[in-house]
Amino acid sequence: MTDTDRSVDAESAGSGDSGSFPEDADPEDVPELGDLSILQRAFVAAVQNPSRGVLVVGLLAFALAFYAAFWLSFPRVAGLLSALAAVVALVAAVVYWLLDRVSR
Repeated sequence: MTDTDRSVDAESAGSGDSGSFPEDADPEDVPELGDLSILQRAFVAAVQNPSRGVLVVGLLAFALAFYAAFWLSFPRVAGLLSALAAVVALVAAVVYWLLDRVSR
């Protein structure tokens, strides 16, 4: 590896675009958990405890299978509960968005 290759690698590692930290990064530069997005938090949790991540994926698969069986058995009730869940999710998203705007 030449000196020019090494300087380019050092510049790209420090840019933050790759998502990894350079080897000489200061531990104080590591982002706090509160600064991460929900998907990034889920990834960190899965890396810290992979068996729990597998359990969560298994429970999600069971929930989706149960939801499909619920739709097949009681379509009207499932439709009503799905519409109610969509309204609750929409209200939660709006409240989250408003709180995010107010906290800035």
